[in-house]
Amino acid sequence: MKKLLLALCALSIVACQKDTKVDYALLTGSIKNTKAQKASLNAGDYNAEIKLAADGTFADTLRIPESGFYTLTIGREFTPMYLSKGDSVNVVIDATKFDESITYTGNGANENNYLAKKSLNDQSVMENSVEFYSLEEEGFKNKLAEMKKGHEATLQGLKDVDTDFLETEKQNLVYDQYALLQSYKQSHAYYTKKQRFEVSDEFFPEALKNMSYNDPKAYRNSKSYQQMAFKATMDNMFETIGNDIASVSAEDLKVIKDIEIQALKNDVISYLGGFLITAGNENMKGIYEMFIENTTDEKIKTSLTETFDLNKILVKGNPSPQFVNYENHKGGETSLSDLKGKYVYVDVWATWCAPCKREIPFLKEVEKKFQGQNVEFVSTSIDQAKDHAAWNKMVTDMELGGMQLFADNNWNSKFIKDYGIKGIPRFILIDPQGNIVSADAPRPSDPKLTELLESELKM
Repeated sequence: MKKLLLALCALSIVACQKDTKVDYALLTGSIKNTKAQKASLNAGDYNAEIKLAADGTFADTLRIPESGFYTLTIGREFTPMYLSKGDSVNVVIDATKFDESITYTGNGANENNYLAKKSLNDQSVMENSVEFYSLEEEGFKNKLAEMKKGHEATLQGLKDVDTDFLETEKQNLVYDQYALLQSYKQSHAYYTKKQRFEVSDEFFPEALKNMSYNDPKAYRNSKSYQQMAFKATMDNMFETIGNDIASVSAEDLKVIKDIEIQALKNDVISYLGGFLITAGNENMKGIYEMFIENTTDEKIKTSLTETFDLNKILVKGNPSPQFVNYENHKGGETSLSDLKGKYVYVDVWATWCAPCKREIPFLKEVEKKFQGQNVEFVSTSIDQAKDHAAWNKMVTDMELGGMQLFADNNWNSKFIKDYGIKGIPRFILIDPQGNIVSADAPRPSDPKLTELLESELKM
C-alpha cells in the first residue's frame, strides 16, 4: 500500500510538471566593442532592462507578456526581434558594425536571423534616399514590389519557424510597402525639388485608401502599421484642433477616447502631453485630467504628472522664476530683478540652434517696433562655456540688439530648469512686477506677439 501511494505521488508530480506553462524566453549574448552598460527589450507597455557585464556579455530570463515582435536596443542602435515563450536565443553583435554583424543561434534563431537580414537589405536599398525617392511613380512601386518579393521568397524558405511569426510577417510586409507608399509624395517633392508634386489617383491601392486602424495586434507587431496609424490619427486630430494650441481644451480632444487601440491611444497622449500640458494653455488642468483618465501606461502618467506639476506654478500671474548674475555682453552681470518695472521678453536660444537664428530678423523688427516702450528684450544664450567665444562673435557679427546675456550653466541653469525648458527657441513674457504673463509666449515671427505686447502695453 505504501509503495502504491508513493507511485501515485510520483505520477502526480510528473503530471504537474507537464502542466507547467513556460511564460518566459531566455536571451543571452555578447555585444562586442560597446561602452553600453545595459540593453533593453521593448514592445508597447513592456520594457525589460538587460544588464551587460564589463565584457559585453549578458544573460536574462524575460517574462514576455506574449509571443510577438520586440525591439532590442543597445545605446543608440536597435534591431527588431521575434520572441516566443520558451525560446532560448543567443545573439552576437559587434557595435562597430551593428546591423551587419547581428547573428543569432538557438531556439528562435531562424526568425531573428531573417529579421536582421531583412532590416539590413532594406537599409541598403534605401541608403541613397535621393536616388530612392527620386524614382518616378512606376519605378518606385516596382522597387517596393521587388523588395517585398525578395522577403517573401526568404520567408518561404525558412524552416522550423513559428507559424504565427510567418503569418504576421507576411502581413507586415504589406504594411511596410504601404508605409513607404505614404512617404513617397513628401519625400519625392523634397528630393526632386518639385514643391507642388502630387501623386496620381491610382498610386495608392484601394486597401490603403480605405484602411481603418483598429487592429491592436498589427499595431504591436508592425512598426509600419504603427507609423501609419499614428499619422492618420494625428492628421485627424490637428484638423480638429488647428494650429492654435494655446486655446485647445479637453473637449477639443474628446476623439482620443474613441481610439480603439489602447497602445495607440497611449502614444497619442504621450505625444500631445509634451506640448499641450503647458502653462500657456489656460485649459491645461482639464487636458491633464483627461489624459490621465485615458492612458494605461504608468510611465506616461508619471511623465504627464511631472509636467503638470511643473507648469501649474508657471501660469499667468504667478511670480516668475529668477535668473541671477548672467553675464551681459555689454559688460557686467544682469539679474531679472534689475529689470523690475519693465515688461521683459526673454528669448532662450543658442548659437547652434538653427530655428533660433531664423527668428533673429523677426526679433529685430519687433524690437524696432516697440523701441521706447516699457519693454526690455532679453536674449539668453544657453551655449556651453566652451562656446562662449562663438556666442560673443555672433552677437557682434550679427549686430544683435536688445540685452544679450549668457546663462550660467547652459541647460542646467536654474532659470532654464525652473521653466521646464527642454527645447529651444523658447520665449517668455514677464510683467513689470516680475509675474508671468506667458511662460510660452509667441515667437517674434508670429503676429500674435505684437498683439500680446500691444495689449499689455495698452498701445
